[in-house]
Amino acid sequence: MGTTHHDAGSASAAVRPGAGSAHGKAILLGEHAVVYGAPAIAIPVDELTARVDIAPSSGGLRIESALYTGPLADAPARLAPVSAAIAEACSRLGAPDPQGPDALVRIDSKIPHERGLGSSAAVAAALIRAIYDSASADLDADTLFELIQTSERAAHGSPSGIDARTVTSPVPIRFTRGESAPVRIGAPLHLAFADSGSSGSTTRAVGVVRALRERDPVRTEALLARLAQVAEGSVADLETGDRSALGARMGEAHDILRRVGVSSPELDALVAAAHAAGSPGAKLTGGGLGGCVIAIAGSPAHAVDLSAALRRAGAHSTWTVEVPAA
Repeated sequence: MGTTHHDAGSASAAVRPGAGSAHGKAILLGEHAVVYGAPAIAIPVDELTARVDIAPSSGGLRIESALYTGPLADAPARLAPVSAAIAEACSRLGAPDPQGPDALVRIDSKIPHERGLGSSAAVAAALIRAIYDSASADLDADTLFELIQTSERAAHGSPSGIDARTVTSPVPIRFTRGESAPVRIGAPLHLAFADSGSSGSTTRAVGVVRALRERDPVRTEALLARLAQVAEGSVADLETGDRSALGARMGEAHDILRRVGVSSPELDALVAAAHAAGSPGAKLTGGGLGGCVIAIAGSPAHAVDLSAALRRAGAHSTWTVEVPAA
């Protein structure tokens, strides 16, 4: 964090204000296969945002958020990704011990926690941007990615990097082995998102697939390979704006994810409800075992109708999202 040392004998440091933001993300196709180096397609969700503001304060470094408010030193384990991001960013900047500055870090995230929408990565990105802004320091894309990954390791163990890339990307991406490339969207893509109401766990879901891969490697490898093919094929569908073809791929992807054990009865019910309401394709997004479903809509009005149908089917909450043509 930005500090100003008044003289060699001064024990105090003035923290400059700083601000940063990021957006949510959704994996359109390729989750779980991406863990093993296969491609995945992910989209930014600009409708869901995270913002961090740093302000001078007193009494050490304090956090103010929906999950916890109090001294960073007393933060619970679920704030470990935040602590890791602060420590690593301060270390990169050559700043003092992050427990030392008198500062208030306000975290305002509209991204549902533990729903596969990139909450932890987006908060980390916003926090790192705020720290660099406070220090009036330049922050390049690769450094930002590396710092987010430090935070994500505290959250998920061994993250693929897809969240870190997508929450800072202005456009949809094709992600593979840590690298991302933009995906062209030939026609606006309208989506309805539905929260199942139960928390997902990427770490636990990855463990489920790993265990299945160890027990039945031939079958599991074939399913993951097909999941990769489905994701790769969707690039052409997105470029041409072919919602029907994309929907068919999403339906197949959800079936594969169900067969590898990361869906749930609640997610399956929401997918079925989306199809019944006229969606050409719906699937879980993210790690699974809870979290959210995404469904393609034919228009903005249809996305609103799909949202209503998903709420009637038991969705805890819904959002409509537009991925613009680009």
